Amino acid sequence: MVEWLFWGSIGMIIYIYMGYPLCVWLLAYTYPKRIERVEMDGYRGEDYPMVSILIAAHNEADHIAATLENKLQLIYPRERFEVLVISDGSTDGTDEIVTGFATCGVKLLRQSVRGGKTAALNAGAAVVKGQILVFSDANSLYEPHALTCLVENFSDPTVGYVTGKMIYVNADNSPVGDGCSAYMKYENFLREKESAVGSVVGVDGGIDAVKKILFKPMHPDQLPDFVLPLKVIQQGFRVVFESRAILREKTLKDVGDEYRMRVRVSLRALWALYDMAPLLVNLKNLRFAWQLWSHKVLRYLCFMFLAMAWISSAGLGLSRGGGYALLFILQNLAYLGAGIAHWITQNGKDPGKLYIFYYFVLLNLAAGHAFIKFLMGKKLVLWTPRKG
Repeated sequence: MVEWLFWGSIGMIIYIYMGYPLCVWLLAYTYPKRIERVEMDGYRGEDYPMVSILIAAHNEADHIAATLENKLQLIYPRERFEVLVISDGSTDGTDEIVTGFATCGVKLLRQSVRGGKTAALNAGAAVVKGQILVFSDANSLYEPHALTCLVENFSDPTVGYVTGKMIYVNADNSPVGDGCSAYMKYENFLREKESAVGSVVGVDGGIDAVKKILFKPMHPDQLPDFVLPLKVIQQGFRVVFESRAILREKTLKDVGDEYRMRVRVSLRALWALYDMAPLLVNLKNLRFAWQLWSHKVLRYLCFMFLAMAWISSAGLGLSRGGGYALLFILQNLAYLGAGIAHWITQNGKDPGKLYIFYYFVLLNLAAGHAFIKFLMGKKLVLWTPRKG
């Protein structure tokens, strides 16, 4: 029984991080589902879809000016897009900075009582006039052609939601930043293949677009980056990845900030899975149900398989020795490497390739922490701006 538990746990860990990506890659290679894009180079100004860029902001005075300048410089007919900042109870001068861009056509919508990002997006979506809604974070800097690249995908009538490519910039060369960058490269690869299979599972809220007619208001505690794409899939449309629409953001430098962010995101994602549970047993779209289980549910539960593998291999190592003892030692060396990396980092040094073990453990500890909060019924509505 213990042997089955060990090998089953090891098998699940391998499947989550390697088996599922391999399956998606094979499906994308053998049975690709293409996106029928129409490039906009030949469009006249009035032919471009009207776009509304929504930016939810809480105390973002340090970043909001640069973000607005970035949006106003996007290569897209200026008369065909509007920019709306929803200030969520900001008290640091964010509103005054946004008001300074009024002559450029930037609009401000203020939530006097802080309600969280999701409530802010709900409020913003209700007042804008664009056919396509684009969601940007208050510190998100787009490449010049990003908006055009996002919008081109909507020429395919099956596409309802488009997510761009997040690239984390680790200017300080912090190990947390290295881990975050490597993880994002892995996610971008997976999203590209999932898009070719049919739909992406989960997105980053900093560079996303949705047809306004498909936007459904969400509960304030729901994670918009996850729930809204799932609602689009529920309505029978695809969620696709656009690698040409690039967003650059600085990574977090402090391990505590990264850990808290991962706990927050994991907790809200678990509640999103709970709220959208019918998609996990959707007989009309078994492929996406399999993707959702593999990419999200099992990923967030991987900490359990890691714990079961460690405990069962300890018992097998003591009772049988040999290979099981070696496997137990190897696991401990990996966790020791993560601990050493943490110690080295706390002393201001570079842990080298040990950051891989460090970030892997951080992700799974955060998922475990979030799962405990989920079982306790805790929810998050308000959010704190990134410190990257």
